[in-house]
Amino acid sequence: QVQLVESGGGLVQVGGSLRLSCAASGTYIMGWFRQAPGKEREFVAGIGRSGERTVYADSVKGRFTISRDNAKNTVLLQMNSLKPEDTAVYYCAASVRAVIFRLVGAYDYWGQGTQVTVST
Repeated sequence: QVQLVESGGGLVQVGGSLRLSCAASGTYIMGWFRQAPGKEREFVAGIGRSGERTVYADSVKGRFTISRDNAKNTVLLQMNSLKPEDTAVYYCAASVRAVIFRLVGAYDYWGQGTQVTVST
């Protein structure tokens, strides 16, 4: 059983930065998703097993950076220039598939989520 534990969420002002961390047991395709109140869970970013390939949602491209340190079994999401619309619960997810997918259903394991709130 893969265990994923997120940390690093919190309250930040518009334009600020946060860094989310996900401790993952094993090496998988990893993704970050988010879910705002009343909305469906959406893809934010994904990274390949060796970190050589990354994929981003258009809404975060240029502001967020996903990275991983396989020696520490950690995946990071650096979030800069945060906007109120980035407010959501952020989830780390792991996929056993060979490529990065943007679909929720392509991920097999999920963390418990961490709240990110961007205030005006």
